[in-house]
Formats: sequence, structure tokens, C-alpha cells
Amino acid sequence: MIGILSFVGFTALVAIISYIATRKTDENSSDGYFLGGRSLTAGVIAGSLLLTNLSTEQIVGLNGSAYKDGLSVMAWETLAAIAMIVTAIFLLPRYLKSGLTTIPQFLANRFDVATKTITSALFLTGYVVVLLPVILYSGSVAISGMFDVPTLLNVSDSTALVICIWGIGIIGSIYAVFGGLKAVVVSDSINAIGLLAGGILIPIFGLMAIGDGSVLAGLDALMTTNPERFDSTGNPGQEVPFATIFTGMMLVQLFYWGTNQQIIQRALGAKNLAEGQKGLVLASFIKILGPLILVLPGMIAYHYFNGELASSDLAYPELVRAVLPTSLVGFFAAVLFGAILSSFNSVLNSSVTLFGIDIYKQHVNKEANERTVVKYGKIFGICLALAAMFIAPMIANAGSLFNYLQQINGIYSIPILTIIVVGYVTKRVPAIAAKIGIISGSVLYIISQFIIGPNKVSAALEAAKASGITDPAALRLVEAEAYPHFLHVMAILFTANILIMLLIGKFYPNKEAYIQTYTEQVDIQPWKHVKLVGGLITLVVICIYIYFAK
Repeated sequence: MIGILSFVGFTALVAIISYIATRKTDENSSDGYFLGGRSLTAGVIAGSLLLTNLSTEQIVGLNGSAYKDGLSVMAWETLAAIAMIVTAIFLLPRYLKSGLTTIPQFLANRFDVATKTITSALFLTGYVVVLLPVILYSGSVAISGMFDVPTLLNVSDSTALVICIWGIGIIGSIYAVFGGLKAVVVSDSINAIGLLAGGILIPIFGLMAIGDGSVLAGLDALMTTNPERFDSTGNPGQEVPFATIFTGMMLVQLFYWGTNQQIIQRALGAKNLAEGQKGLVLASFIKILGPLILVLPGMIAYHYFNGELASSDLAYPELVRAVLPTSLVGFFAAVLFGAILSSFNSVLNSSVTLFGIDIYKQHVNKEANERTVVKYGKIFGICLALAAMFIAPMIANAGSLFNYLQQINGIYSIPILTIIVVGYVTKRVPAIAAKIGIISGSVLYIISQFIIGPNKVSAALEAAKASGITDPAALRLVEAEAYPHFLHVMAILFTANILIMLLIGKFYPNKEAYIQTYTEQVDIQPWKHVKLVGGLITLVVICIYIYFAK
């Protein structure tokens, strides 16, 4: 009962503070609703970036990957810091100069409206079909299990799951649909504090559990028992082989932190360029510490359970159950709920923004005033949330989706990154090149990863088993050697798409060069220390890799 009361109390506190902070914001204008009135400061931008990124499929999934492969999976976290620095220095100044509300708006300015519409449709498809339902499902599994909802309400597991899905979905919709971006980022910032505090408790109690009450003794035991697991450079057959860091990994990071509407919308709402850059830099510094919450617990679980868990995805929840004092379960559940809610309402708010600005205003009602755009954006958001809540229970096994989701996202992430990069670094590449680049990139990736790749891997595994190979580690190596890693495939297609677009631009260039105009919506004077601090953070990331390299 104490756990439930602390859970409800913390959640209600976040809602009340969010309401007080946003009650004077004009939610009837596009800037007010979609970008928080372009008034966001560094602290709320950083907090919202971090919380939007974190949810149960990452907390559980990445720790499960660390349980299986060790420290090498930290690349998903530490390299994000470099991507955020690149975004702060090179991309954000261009976004704010154009006064963008959505990333596809740039594509309309640089290429044409059709390119913008295709890109918005790809974003929305990924959000609706994959991301929102997975966030709801995985979050509901965690909350239902933590509070034992089936027993509490005397219902079946499936019914309890549906109740949790609709509970999270309705609360998240209230924040995102009716509160706009500012309500989202304020709640995110509060939850960020709780998540950082609560998340760090798990490895602390875990290390104490394996170190007879001492954190330092536990860390020493962890590092000396399996020193090979503290290798920052992944091997073939693991989730993040070292070579992928220099190919597709950085492209994925740049797309996610620099061009993904769900994420970059927080920085687009900055009151000026300097605040946006400070927010990104602050978030990048905190992101370096991410492995303490998202990787270390999985490694502790491997030691604690002697690598004998039935599934690597059980690593985090089982460790929490084993080491966290009962008195803290309610607070931790509230923190986890905040992370779930944050990811859901952030994706939903970005979807509403894309629909209202890029679909409704552009194609349905070009004469619509801002109040009407916001109104129909909210209606779309409600429909989207309902669709996600109906789809979520159909997902069979959310715990195993972390790595799979990274592959699914490649359908639209790399093609979109390609046309944005070419759009900014060239002046005369035509719109037809962008359309060909984004469509060919998506189609070729689907053929590679979901038709050719699986057939190659299946044939190699059958041959290996026929020859007597049964060891799981050996089979993973066979699988890795049968077909290029999906991150390598992303890099290959990225390069190919850029070459195709440049060739089209060479033979069929636009007659007039693209010139970016300054809309003067916010001050674009950069933060004077952004390059120095960004360089130092990049150096820290490199030093971490060198220190842990075996």
C-alpha cells in the first residue's frame, strides 16, 4: 500500500507542477502548442531530451544486452554524446535560422512539398506502427509486474495488461494532446531528476549485494571475476562489433539526436540558439553517465545470477526484485512510470506536430488559422493514441524488441538522414534526387534486412548445425559472418544514396542555388563556449573507450 501511495503521490506532483508551469502559455498558436512558445531554456531541454530517450524497452532491453555482451553495448549511450555535440554546433543553428517547427519543413524549403510529405509520412508510420505500441506494451508489462496488478485487481494477466496500457495511454495523452510541448518538457524535467536518482540506486544496491555491503568491494569483484566483459570493443557475433562504431552506429546516432522529430523538437523550442546549444551540451554530458543506469545493472546481474537466467531480458527486473529494498519499490515504480509516460507523450506530441503542420495545414486546409491547425492536431493525436492502445496488446514479446527496433528504424532513419545531409551541404541537387534517395533507401534496406539477410543467415545456420556445431557462441559467430551487420548495411546504403543524389545533381542541377533565409523568430547568436565544451566532451568519450579497450 505504501508503494502505491508513493507512486500516486509522485505522479500527481508531476502533473500539478506541469499545470502550474504551463497555464499561462498560449496553446492556441502553433508556436505555443507545438514549441512551447519558443521559450524553452537549457535545463528543461536537457531533461526532456534524456527522458524522451529513456523508456522501459531501453532500460530493460539495453541492460539485457549488457548481460549478454558486456560493456561493448555502451556504444548506444556514450556515442550519443558526440552526436548531440554535432547537432548543437552544425544542425541546430540552421534549424533555428529557418524558424522550423518540424524537420520536414526544411525539406519543403530546400526541395519541395512532396519530399516533405513523404518524410512526414515515414516518421508517422514508424511512430504509429512500431514505437508507440511498443512503449505502451513494455511499460505496461513492467508496471503490472511491479505492482502485481493481476492479484491486486483479481483479474487475468492479459486483462491487467490491457488496464495498464489504457491507463498509461490516457494519462500520456492528457499531457501530450491537451498540454502541448511545454507540458511535456516540464514533466520530463521533473521525471529526469527522479529517474537519475532512482536509476542509480539499482547498481549501488547491486554492487553492495555482491560486495558484502560495500560498493567498492562489489565493483572489484565484478571487474576481477569476468574482466573480459569490461571490454569497450565488441567482437563479431556481439550486438555492437567494434567496426560498427565507425560505420552505421554514428549515422544512427546522428539521425536520432539530430533529425528525429521526436527528439529534436525539444531544441527547436529553445528561446534562442545559445539556450538550445547549452541544453544539448548538458544532455550530452549526462549521457556519458548513461551506462551506469543502462549497462552496469545488466553486468551486475550476470555476476549475481552466474549467467544462468533463462533470458537476458530478465536481467534488469530480476536484479531490481533481488536487491532493491521493499520501502523503495513504490518510488522506483513512479520513476519508471515517468520514463514510460515521457517517451509515450513525447512521441505522441511529435506526431501531432507533424500531422498538424505538415499534413493538415499543407494538404487538407491551406487556409486554416493557427487555432484550427492546433484543434485538428489534437483530434489526430487522440485518434493516434487510441490506435496505439488497441495495437499494443497484440505485441507478443516486447522484451526482445530492443535490437530488432534498431533494425526496423533503419527503414526510414538512414534515408531521411541522407536527404537532410545532402540538402544542407549542396545548393543545386534537385527535388527528384531527394525523392529517389528516400524511396530507394527504404526499399533497398527492406530487401537487404528482411529478405536477403534472413535467407543467408538461415542457410548458414543450417549448414553449421549439419556439420555438428551446437555451441551458442559459435552459432552467433556463424550468424554474424553470414551477412553484414545491419549497421554496416546502413552505412553502405547511406553512401550509395548520397552518390546517387550527387550524380543526379551533377547532370540535372537546379537552375538557382538554394539560399537559406533567416526568419528572425529567435536570436541565433551561438553560445561562445559550445565548441570548447563540445570538444572536451568528445575527448572524454574517446578516453573512456581507450581506457576500457582490451
